[in-house]
Amino acid sequence: MLVEDEAGLAILLKDVCKRLGCAWFALSHHVDFLAAPDRGIRVHNYPEEWALWFDRRRLGVADPVHRASQRSAAGFLWHNMARYDPPREGDAEILAEARRHGIGDGLTIPAHIPGEAHGSISFAWEPGRAAMPEALPFARTIGGPFFEAARFLANPGLAYPNARLTDRQRECLIWAAKGTPVWAIARIVGLSPDTVKEHLKNARARYDVNGGTLLAVRALYDGDISFADIAQR
Repeated sequence: MLVEDEAGLAILLKDVCKRLGCAWFALSHHVDFLAAPDRGIRVHNYPEEWALWFDRRRLGVADPVHRASQRSAAGFLWHNMARYDPPREGDAEILAEARRHGIGDGLTIPAHIPGEAHGSISFAWEPGRAAMPEALPFARTIGGPFFEAARFLANPGLAYPNARLTDRQRECLIWAAKGTPVWAIARIVGLSPDTVKEHLKNARARYDVNGGTLLAVRALYDGDISFADIAQR
């Protein structure tokens, strides 16, 4: 998908709305855009009054659709989202306010990228029209490419990623995350204890963290290591 800017992306998303027979689209990271406007991507055609109401209430993470998408991998119709995240106090008010602004039922495709805030791409119909199940497979097909295009527009450097950890740093970190002491890691990987300490020190520097626990958490979050790596004996 080749687009030059967010305006071009919005044009394509409007075309998708026409194909789906819906009125609205929203491609967004789930962040507080008033507090951190540069932390995420957001391209939408929702009414500005609704977007302002949404932001003033800090709903980037707490919105019921966003919460449900964080527990789904394949996407869902909004009228089925309770199966992913039970309703909470205040959800009915949010959905009623959305309807007041002309946003009724919809569907959402999650976008989960390690190391980034959760995100999603949604398409919504006007009140009185239900999101059709047959729209979901098509939205799943185009959702990922659209979100990736938006990420690259916002940060062109993502197309040329640098390795966060070297192979040796990663190897030492995996054993450390298992709770293995430095002297034992050294014996397992065939290095001196001082060299193992140096690899772990450099790994912490790459992530700009001080502790081993935080290093493991950051590496897990970014996808440099996985829970499967730690669980393997």
